Amino acid sequence: MEDAYARSVTEVLDFFGVDPKRGLTDAQVTQHARLYGKNVLPEEKRASFWKLVLKQFDDLLVKILIVAALVSFVLALINGDTGLTAFLEPSVILMILAANAAVGVITETNAEKALEELRAYQADIATVLRNGCFSILPATELVPGDIVEVAVGCKIPADMRMIEMLSNQLRVDQAILTGESCSVEKELESTTATNVVYQDKTNILFSGTVVVAGRARAIVVGVGTHTAMGGIHDSMLRTEDEVTPLKKKLDEFGTFLAKVIAGICVLVWIVNIGHFRDPAHGGLLRGAIHYFKIAVALAVAAIPEGLPAVVTTCLALGTKRMARLNAIVRSLPSVETLGCTTVICSDKTGTLTTNMMSASKVCVLHTVQHAPVISEYSVSGTTYAPEGTIFDSTGLQLELPAQSPCLLHIAMCSALCNESILQYNPDKGNYEKIGESTEVALRVLAEKIGLPGFDSMPSSLNMLSKHERASYCNHYWEDHFKKISVADFTRDRKMMSVLCSRNQLQIMFSKGAPESIISRCTNILCNDDGSTIPLTASIQAELESRFHSFAGKETLRCLALAFKRMPMGLQSLSHNDENDLTFIGLVGMLDPPREEVRNAMLSCMTAGIRVIVVTGDNKTTAESLCRKIGAFDHLADLAGHSYTATEFEELPALQKTLALQRMALFTRVEPSHKRMLVEALRHQNEVVAMTGDGVNDAPALKKADIGIAMGSGTAVAKSSN
Repeated sequence: MEDAYARSVTEVLDFFGVDPKRGLTDAQVTQHARLYGKNVLPEEKRASFWKLVLKQFDDLLVKILIVAALVSFVLALINGDTGLTAFLEPSVILMILAANAAVGVITETNAEKALEELRAYQADIATVLRNGCFSILPATELVPGDIVEVAVGCKIPADMRMIEMLSNQLRVDQAILTGESCSVEKELESTTATNVVYQDKTNILFSGTVVVAGRARAIVVGVGTHTAMGGIHDSMLRTEDEVTPLKKKLDEFGTFLAKVIAGICVLVWIVNIGHFRDPAHGGLLRGAIHYFKIAVALAVAAIPEGLPAVVTTCLALGTKRMARLNAIVRSLPSVETLGCTTVICSDKTGTLTTNMMSASKVCVLHTVQHAPVISEYSVSGTTYAPEGTIFDSTGLQLELPAQSPCLLHIAMCSALCNESILQYNPDKGNYEKIGESTEVALRVLAEKIGLPGFDSMPSSLNMLSKHERASYCNHYWEDHFKKISVADFTRDRKMMSVLCSRNQLQIMFSKGAPESIISRCTNILCNDDGSTIPLTASIQAELESRFHSFAGKETLRCLALAFKRMPMGLQSLSHNDENDLTFIGLVGMLDPPREEVRNAMLSCMTAGIRVIVVTGDNKTTAESLCRKIGAFDHLADLAGHSYTATEFEELPALQKTLALQRMALFTRVEPSHKRMLVEALRHQNEVVAMTGDGVNDAPALKKADIGIAMGSGTAVAKSSN
């Protein structure tokens, strides 16, 4: 069902003839399986090993060298030569060609691993409603019309249309498909927009993405190749290996050489026709053969049999040099292609950024002695690692951040009003998240703030193992506060609260959208002495001004934190309890750019290489990042340089051509748009390099003249180039 996102829940259920309370019957399952096929990505028919070997010799220059080797071998036999020297030249030529063929076979075998890796993103099992009962089935047995229940941590087993919300919200991390840095909130309402992209289909759960918050039921509308992931699979199958600039030049040289050698041989033989009857040759036929040998010998001498060896050696040396710079080259000709690059199309999320949401700014009230004074703190660190420092507005580092009352309460609220998990993975050697990325960013912030009462706190934390250090401070607060009740996030409240008790004291911590939290606050915590004062209109106006600055100019994702002392004995929270709060502070978060990106961008521009940032994220967020990394430094105005996929597709053909020549940012794209961009640039005789890390980048990585996958990226991306 191609347009499930535009249909109502009832229309989709009626289309498949399914009862949402009972699911499909066995007869319907059999019928739908026959009609729509299995929920598997088909395996590509692989070429046999010997076909791959023969393919490596399907090159004009290689064919000339093979002919040269055979003629050299035949002439040696005719002349009666014996010993090693007679067959040295043909043997060396054949050994060089065999080595080149081996490299080619290995490269092509590895390239097709991308399609196998894509299957790893398919879920293994699914909770399915059939015949009125829920059961856990292999995901491969799903058919369109099946009712599936999903919850936190579930990998979506097929493309599905939401039909029922079983929690206050459902959020899905679909960065591997769309490149969005934040998880996406899903809803039941149909989409009325035209020219929709994956990001606009907010009622569709895409195969291979992961649920990070909430619980819901959905109906399967696409399986196998009829899913978004299946579309990527088909796109990669349709993409033929592109000829590199070096290969084109060698082919041109081979064609030219073949024509010249053939012409010279014929010319030499024709010029000497008058000498065929020379008595020294013993007859006309022997004379013709004699001069034919001379022509062939001349041809063999003219063939550069050492060229493949020289080319391979030079490329191998380039590969070795790249390896010293931590770049693994999977195809030798790519080294030369890299040097010819004129345009780099770079993915944003996970390539230019870390794809790890991090707290970068904190805003609190410092004092109101003479007038409201707002303090801003900057937070370093761009990953989920609990490593980073906090600086005040003058740039001075806070040695003990937890001694500041507001920062201390921010750490408490961040640790307790939180459903995510931060842990260290020793196999991968990095810190990983389970749950919503913004909540994990708050956990990491709590670790950076540290704990109160220990002068040696920073150095003491550094002595812990990475496994212990991951959530040490968070666990400290969770051990000292007992959680009693949780009021989950809802779309109307736009906040979440948790009721905790400690030493005969009950406190409610809340976090949520700044506009929702601030409107419910009547008091505010001061950072200079820890006192609580009334939240006046002037203070509120100043806080809202800072919030609009964070969210607007700096495009930070903002959360406000607050607390409230509650009466003892309370066992549950109501929405009425979320009033008369005490405001703690404002936290601004972003998917931070990698530290080395700005210098790399400058190097590309200095070398005359144009960089186009390509992302599925929204235009405002992407433009803000591009300013930070220097992608717009050479532009006085963004008009004609920044386009969404929809804006670009609506341009007339001539304006599209002009837009491609000026484009610096391409946003709200699907995988097909990235592939289209690469094709269009190549038609303008550009040598295109594509960098990326996600599954959504794989078709473009394979289509580009050179595909560059990030070391931190998915296996699909690494295998596709």
